[in-house]
Amino acid sequence: MPADTAQPADKVPAATRGLAEFAAGLRWDDVPAPVIAHAKLCILDALGCCLFGTTLPWTRILVETIRDQGGHEQASIWGTPYRTSLAHAALANCAAGHSFELDDLHTAGLLHATTLSVPVAIACAERHPCTGRDFLLACIAGFEAGLRVGMAGTHGLFHRGFHPQGASGVFCAAATAARMMGLDAGQTQHALGIAASQAAGLMAAQEGAMSKRFHGGHAGQAGVMAALLAQRGFTGIADAIEAPYGGFLAAYSDKPDRSLLLAGLGSVWETLAIGFKAYPTVSCIHGPLAMLRTIMQEHRLAAGDITGISVKCSTFTYRHTVWPYRATGLTEAQMNMSYGLAVMAIDGATFVEQFRPERLADPAIMAFTQRINAEIDPAIDALGPARRDTAVLSVHTHDGRSFTQERAWRPGSPEDPLSADALRAKFRRLLGTHWPEARAERIIALVDELDRTPSLAPLAEALRE
Repeated sequence: MPADTAQPADKVPAATRGLAEFAAGLRWDDVPAPVIAHAKLCILDALGCCLFGTTLPWTRILVETIRDQGGHEQASIWGTPYRTSLAHAALANCAAGHSFELDDLHTAGLLHATTLSVPVAIACAERHPCTGRDFLLACIAGFEAGLRVGMAGTHGLFHRGFHPQGASGVFCAAATAARMMGLDAGQTQHALGIAASQAAGLMAAQEGAMSKRFHGGHAGQAGVMAALLAQRGFTGIADAIEAPYGGFLAAYSDKPDRSLLLAGLGSVWETLAIGFKAYPTVSCIHGPLAMLRTIMQEHRLAAGDITGISVKCSTFTYRHTVWPYRATGLTEAQMNMSYGLAVMAIDGATFVEQFRPERLADPAIMAFTQRINAEIDPAIDALGPARRDTAVLSVHTHDGRSFTQERAWRPGSPEDPLSADALRAKFRRLLGTHWPEARAERIIALVDELDRTPSLAPLAEALRE
């Protein structure tokens, strides 16, 4: 183990150092069995999102660009026969994971932590062989450290206009990479400090740009580069996260809560609060989507029966999803409440097929979006940030009837979870049209055996084309 490279203890700021000590020092016996079990579901879901993402045009552009730039063949670009540098592999695979709005979500952390930590850990494992347990610990270390930074940023980071996946996400990736490379607490502290300076991502991308997909890729790449530099003695900002001037929280959020950085670390497991997505849209409209589907099924309604849909929601949901739909591209469609509700009303479903390019400007969908109205409900805001996904949806029909439902939690959240069987079905569905069934089943089996496998090499091999 290399010598500790951090500053003397009396000069080390608590938060960045505390997260580094946790990530470097986490041991198998420290982690409760339910956390291990949930982490394996997180890993499977992340792999499904990443492998499906490798088939999409924006990921292919990124892969072509990486190939043109070259790089030592250290790690695989999933879904292809290509190998490249650790940092470039993380860039491609993390971007693929966030390429279709199907990746996990931790509500308080505002992060899709799994599609950052999992690709980074597997890339590192191709250069630094490890056991399945080593891999699981690295992923959990990244989840826990990164999510606490996201939580401490609060909604203030989002409302200031930063995309958490690219901003807070660098800490998931850096903590994971540092752990996989065997860095000590001091080196990990420097890795976090280096990663903080690379945080980036603008929320304006949600209204129509491929850039949003790049944010996760950049965060993964930044985390790997930070760990590689720290491993060689490059120093980062020692109090990068909590510094009162120029620190991550001070710069990115107007309402940071630094107390959340270390609160419960090692005893309250944020990994267990990672939820999953049933729909490929921004998560805060999952409740309205589920309510509309239920109302239409229960009352045997067709899209033509509906004169209007009204939604009451939080300020967070409104700012994230409500604007006149313009059909500028896939990103806008997936982030826009009106589009999501329109395709649910017309098709009775909202999954991959509803976001094909030819559907995005479908005249029937465009017309139906005009029947949808959303407004901020102060009573929902008063429930606090944890209840930001609460919504009330009403459907109005031509014959004068109205049907209303309210949901406190989005489907797929820890409070209304998707089952393990549902997640495996989602995985199979995502791989169905591009990967052999036998390969999908092998990946499921390999993930289930992670805590018992002596090598991650079979899983890394299964992810190649």
